[in-house]
Amino acid sequence: MQMEEFQTLGDQDRPAAWHALQTSEALAALDSDDRGLSTEGAEARLQRFGPNRLEQARGRSALRRLLEQFHNVLIYVLLGAAAVTALLGHWVDTGVILGVVIVNALVGFLQEGKAEKALDAIKQMLSPYAAVIRDGKRGSVPAQSLVPGDIVVLKSGDRVPADLRLLDSHGLQIQEAALTGESLPVEKSAAPVAEATDLAERTSMAFSSTLVTSGRGRGVVVHTGQHTEIGRISTLLTQVTPLETPLLRQTAVFARYLTLAILFLASVTFLFGYLVGGASAADMFIAAVSLVVAAIPEGLPAIMTITLAIGVTRMARRNAIIRLLPAVETLGSVSVICSDKTGTLTRNEMTLQRLATPEHDYQASGIGYRPEGDILLDERPVTLAEQPDLHALVQAATLCNDAELAEEQGQWRVHGDPTEGAIITLAYKAGLDPAQERQRSRVDMIPFESEHKFMATLHRNDEGQSHAYVKGAPERVLEMCRFDHAATLEAWRTRSEAMAKEGMRVLAVASRPAEADQSALAHENVREGLTLLGLLGFLDPPREEAIAAVAECQRAGIRVKMITGDHATTAGAIGHRLGIGNDRGVMTGHELDGLDATRFAKAANDIDIFARTTPEHKLRLVEALQAEGQVVAMTGDGVNDAPALKRADVGVAMGRKGTEAAKEAAEMVLADDDFASITHAVEEGRTVYDNLRKALLFILPTNGGQALVIMAAILLGLTLPITPVQILWVNMITAVTLALALAFEPAEQNVMGRPPRQPDEPILSGFLVWRILFVSVLLMAGTFTLFLMHLEAHGLSVARTIAVNALVAGEIGYLLNSRRLHANTWTLDGLFGSRAVLIAIATVVGFQLLFTYLPPMQKLFDTAALDAGAWLPIGLFAIGLFLLVELEKLLVRRFRRSSTPGLKDEAKPHARHH
Repeated sequence: MQMEEFQTLGDQDRPAAWHALQTSEALAALDSDDRGLSTEGAEARLQRFGPNRLEQARGRSALRRLLEQFHNVLIYVLLGAAAVTALLGHWVDTGVILGVVIVNALVGFLQEGKAEKALDAIKQMLSPYAAVIRDGKRGSVPAQSLVPGDIVVLKSGDRVPADLRLLDSHGLQIQEAALTGESLPVEKSAAPVAEATDLAERTSMAFSSTLVTSGRGRGVVVHTGQHTEIGRISTLLTQVTPLETPLLRQTAVFARYLTLAILFLASVTFLFGYLVGGASAADMFIAAVSLVVAAIPEGLPAIMTITLAIGVTRMARRNAIIRLLPAVETLGSVSVICSDKTGTLTRNEMTLQRLATPEHDYQASGIGYRPEGDILLDERPVTLAEQPDLHALVQAATLCNDAELAEEQGQWRVHGDPTEGAIITLAYKAGLDPAQERQRSRVDMIPFESEHKFMATLHRNDEGQSHAYVKGAPERVLEMCRFDHAATLEAWRTRSEAMAKEGMRVLAVASRPAEADQSALAHENVREGLTLLGLLGFLDPPREEAIAAVAECQRAGIRVKMITGDHATTAGAIGHRLGIGNDRGVMTGHELDGLDATRFAKAANDIDIFARTTPEHKLRLVEALQAEGQVVAMTGDGVNDAPALKRADVGVAMGRKGTEAAKEAAEMVLADDDFASITHAVEEGRTVYDNLRKALLFILPTNGGQALVIMAAILLGLTLPITPVQILWVNMITAVTLALALAFEPAEQNVMGRPPRQPDEPILSGFLVWRILFVSVLLMAGTFTLFLMHLEAHGLSVARTIAVNALVAGEIGYLLNSRRLHANTWTLDGLFGSRAVLIAIATVVGFQLLFTYLPPMQKLFDTAALDAGAWLPIGLFAIGLFLLVELEKLLVRRFRRSSTPGLKDEAKPHARHH
């Protein structure tokens, strides 16, 4: 390929399959060689291709983000209420309403302040400097100045600065989990691979932002900046549009209908009073405005925000950190959880679980790198002294090893290869001291390289005896061993394959004596004649708490799907242990690519385990499930998860081991990286929705009762029992006290025993609409009756004061009803079991006494002091309303049981974790 062709190619989004080219072909296509580019040539290409950095999308300005907090139908209703009160000249009420609006906007603004940093987080993953060869000399240049054709030198600890086609590799291993989901470091080689090879298996490539864990190598830059794999994910992020939550969708629809209904009733009332009742237009306008003020639930957005904020606090106590308020409620309607495997369902800590020797098969207990556990034979702990075959295997694997294990801040961490770290962990479990074992002098070694697939070391003990130890891939090490019979070799291969089918990574360990004076170890020394000591089986084990959490999700009607970049065999084995997709098999990303849209959608719904997936696969799977009406939570920790996290209804990132890109793209971050915390968060989300519905069911009859009082007065041609400013007082006092108390209700006992609600399910069912109308009529009847009873005897001010207090007293009685939607509240727990409810009632009673007896309040609200006898009918009305609603609940429960045999009563709430 000529340079002109390359320049055209470099402008395209997805250039050729560099992983399939020979190294010489890649260098020729890039017009480069082992001496690297010239300084002048690199400068020219930098002008042509631009700097090696990711483009930053223009984010929303702070002012725009603030203004968008007001783009909500319920906020428009509040602003309309403020405008109405301003027209009436009630500036105090206008200020109160606007204060609610501003507080609501500021809470949302602050919560979303970090929501647009995903691209910045990815940008920070790029390496700042790179070791390159230019003009035949090695030097260091800023990573931003790298261009296609540059020769980059890699060593252990480096972050790969661009996408490279490897030219040579010496024991090079790269950790690509954040990009591909592969749980283990990937062994790299300069040998080309097939063009159709999946991203995670392109061993001839090194990808930008991944980390070199061991070895060294060289590569030629083939992609920079936005054209790298990490840049492609960055582009995907900019193209993903976050979804509106079910609650916001439902409240938007509800608020529109509510607004239309209120305006319709106000218009009908105005026309009736003016045309039929003969009232003046000015008087009827004030009356219509009073009706609008009465019907608008001014406190509803504030209650929603506060209830969600309480949910955030509860979730934080359970290690689920919420970044966006609406995500709290969305969790309650999640029907599918798509989870990454490594680090989420598993510990991301390799564990040596199986040991096979010529005599026995052993198992090792304990999980992760903490050196606690036993080696078991037939479920009985054994020691190395009892089992010489086991001692020989563990000792050899410990010596042929470069990893170290250390406890840092209470966590056991491996320095070196994770698989070798698992061997050191097992050595401690077996009673060996790796440091003491390594006092046996290591004379020489052959480092691991992907070409020969083994590592070998030469050791000499104090008596002058020398031994060579080999550890590597079973298919390679078995070829280097001697066996008395061919059947023995086949038996070992069968044992190795059986372990691999269980999802384990398998290593073989062998040894042979060496000459006492041997001082060097060459390939010919270990090429043949080795004695096989045994096989080691490693697995990144599932979290024990994740197994229980998956079962809990399935009991709650939530499907759990595993979407990972790891091998299909490993994914299937882990899925089996977790109880995911036991009878549905595993589908790979390559298989997904061969499906049309219809079959892809069917696979997304039917299959529960997907392996060898790319960021595009994860994103498409989430979108396919959403297209089927599912509410999807997506978990992940890598950069490759970020687009799907952003697209999901709830993105869940890992707080400990997750990348910043994943955290910034998610709505929720797990502080403990524990899948079980998602289950707790779903439980809290369902509780939040229940409490929102209870608050709504409490607020709407309040407004309905007030509106019916106004309408009844107009239809009967009577004086308004409650003035607009008194209505605003009742609305705000009850909303921020009585309704708020419902936000603290604990989870109901069966909250995780019912299926997820449908995302298109309306907030108000037919039954709830009936309850609202029923209570509205009761509130209207009691308030209007008491007003008329006292109007002639005590005057307008006293009658209105009694009407307002009667309305509030009725709401206090109904608050106790609202703690249970269906179940009986006439119990000690129902009446006195909530401290928040008791505090709210005491607060409202205090406010109403000030409203009634404090002179400034009397002047502001046109109220009058009441004598002691006036409170008796008010109290009786509250008790009567409470009993009537309880009677209605009893009749409804009986009707539901008779119409639906076997239906149980609604479970009572409990407070098992609050």
